Amino acid sequence: MAYEFIRERITALRLKKGVSEYKMSIDLGHSKGYIQSISSGRALPSLQEFLYICEYFEITPQEFFRSKEENTILINSIIKELRNMSDEDLELILNFIKRMKK
Repeated sequence: MAYEFIRERITALRLKKGVSEYKMSIDLGHSKGYIQSISSGRALPSLQEFLYICEYFEITPQEFFRSKEENTILINSIIKELRNMSDEDLELILNFIKRMKK
């Protein structure tokens, strides 16, 4: 059960990021079939590789297992951009978000 979740979650995050199994394998420094072997159930990543996979998707291990939040990658990208903004711009964005929620 947990193995299936890990395989499916990696696949879902990979597809959301828009990368192929081949590209992700190479980006992580493995042979071209590494991610395909995980997706097919022939292998599971080691703990160290799991942490690299989380880093690749720019998520924490906690976020990896929080599958109900489907936009984790998008939210993290937004937060990354927000960190580079001035306080004045952040105030504007916060007010805009509050207005949208009404």
